[in-house]
Amino acid sequence: MSDWMPGPETAPASTPGEPATAPAAVGPADAPSCEPAGPAPIGVGRTSTGSADVDAQLERLADADHLQADGHIDVYEDVHRGLRAALTSLDTRPAPAPGPAPMASYDNRS
Repeated sequence: MSDWMPGPETAPASTPGEPATAPAAVGPADAPSCEPAGPAPIGVGRTSTGSADVDAQLERLADADHLQADGHIDVYEDVHRGLRAALTSLDTRPAPAPGPAPMASYDNRS
């Protein structure tokens, strides 16, 4: 006794009154291509951060969608530099607020 059952990928056997059919031949048009696919957007959405500098850098990532994979590194490094600059600018102290001009001292002793 056997536990073997044909699966969905197994072609059914022909019955005695039915002619056997040969599997369809795979032609060159049906064969998978060995060529790399062209550039295509990956469809990652970007949400606004509220910081114009950061949002501009994140939008720059869309430039990689039109490049081959070996060109992505240049875009990623450029965006990384821009994001580092934006973060570094948060650490700088603001310039002192302009206050009233110092009053000139007049010596009235004569």
